[in-house]
Amino acid sequence: MSSDTPPFASALAHDLRANFRALKRRFREQAPAGELTPAQIAVVNRLESGPSTASALARAEGMRPQSMGPIIAALDAAGVIQGQPDPADGRQTLLSLTLTYREQLNARREARQDWLERTIATRLTPEEQQVLARANALLRRIVEP
Repeated sequence: MSSDTPPFASALAHDLRANFRALKRRFREQAPAGELTPAQIAVVNRLESGPSTASALARAEGMRPQSMGPIIAALDAAGVIQGQPDPADGRQTLLSLTLTYREQLNARREARQDWLERTIATRLTPEEQQVLARANALLRRIVEP
């Protein structure tokens, strides 16, 4: 806690972080992401937005292109990504998620969404759901730039 942070705000920040960790853990339990490392997950998340080169991925992740090589090789071997020649620069390869992996990713997300919907509907009263909706709006304000 910094010296100018009110104690209540500090305690609330601590509790929020703990609850988000627990929520993330529950999401993983509902639809495990597989054996991907955090670095591999970061690449998958970036490739969801569209194809990219290895060097662009490395820059986006703040690493050297040589460090991105093993991550890409593992994702390729696992059937998560595929490469195609870059039409703008034939020396480069554009990496993208495979259709099969996109389908798996969507299925896992749907499982997490279903779990969360059921949990909210069965564990919270309608009034509590309204409180959660208001809290969600506040959380959105915290995370927006």
